[in-house]
Amino acid sequence: MSALILGALMVTATACGGGGGSGSGDTKDKGSGTDGTKKSQAVVTIAPKNGADAVDTSGALKVTAAKGALTEVEVKDGKGREVAGTIAGGGATWTPSTHLAAATTYKVHAVAKDSAGLTSAADSSFTTLTPKNTFVGHYTPENGSTVGVGMPISIRFTRGITHPEDVEKAIDVKTEPAVEVRGHWFGNDRLDFRPKEYWKPGTKVTMKLDLDGVEGRPGVYGKQTRTVSFTIGRNQVSTVDAKTHNMVVRRDGKVVKTIPITTGKPGYDTWNGQMVISERLTVTRMNGETVGYGGEYDIADVPHAQRLTDSGTFIHGNYWGGGTFGNVNSSHGCVGLRDVKGGYDKSVPAAWFFNNSITGDVVIVKNSHDRTVAPDNGLNGWNMSWQEWIK
Repeated sequence: MSALILGALMVTATACGGGGGSGSGDTKDKGSGTDGTKKSQAVVTIAPKNGADAVDTSGALKVTAAKGALTEVEVKDGKGREVAGTIAGGGATWTPSTHLAAATTYKVHAVAKDSAGLTSAADSSFTTLTPKNTFVGHYTPENGSTVGVGMPISIRFTRGITHPEDVEKAIDVKTEPAVEVRGHWFGNDRLDFRPKEYWKPGTKVTMKLDLDGVEGRPGVYGKQTRTVSFTIGRNQVSTVDAKTHNMVVRRDGKVVKTIPITTGKPGYDTWNGQMVISERLTVTRMNGETVGYGGEYDIADVPHAQRLTDSGTFIHGNYWGGGTFGNVNSSHGCVGLRDVKGGYDKSVPAAWFFNNSITGDVVIVKNSHDRTVAPDNGLNGWNMSWQEWIK
């Protein structure tokens, strides 16, 4: 009698094991029990195999169907978040639309139907790799900020990127109202996004960074997932004329202020071109040694300073310039506006301009004897044509 019981148990175990898989997941065929119904001929295969560990975040996940067509594929992580994907080849394959996150367990459920309409299902679970080397992107502008019409999205990566297409694909920029926004790489560690023309005031911009699990270079993976939103404020563009020594401030196309200025003296001429305010400092120290000018100057308390380039060009208050404003170019390359020591007087031109500016405002310099500023020297990609930007 014991032998009969053992034999029955063995038959039961075989029936519960399912069929059609290749060790890739548990297959469950509807109507394949012992009630005499027909068994589906469809075979679902899930790669990677059930229980797999240290799975690559890209290219490893694939679901296929033989002798039938996939009708449903569901992939979820441990928090229940679904992975989007596409069934192709008439139901022969399913692949994810994006990369997977690192160090994450995923569960896969897939269903296929054969020519007779009978279904077969398979389930699997696997865990992605935990990277030893990672990178993140430091971005501007800040979440929740209101910025000027010239502000690009600029992301600087902590490691040089050799798979730029994969990284760029993991960054989604949407606007309201909708406008085309395209990315441009400066070298292998910086990616900027901007529209063809300056942003329209009031535009809402949302950037989603989905870098977790992206292989930016061999063996180096992103570890960042973040959503950043900002708003475009009013349109303020100020034009500095190095020849007439004046700056005209236009807001929403209308002149609101004309300010006497000084720019770079011969040999230290100010860059020409479109420059974006990237940093605002109520007071800062300016030392010529930090920009290659040796000990020519060291001013501990420069007031109302707003950065225009990474190389050290500012538009700032100047309390030592005497009668140069509106008359002569006397600086080491910056744009100077009349100010007082300590910057306490709100009525002076430098204070007015500082208090009426925001990060992302545009300052255009013309008629200087220097060349146009490089697009990657600060947030100054507007000095590239749209054709150059998108190629």
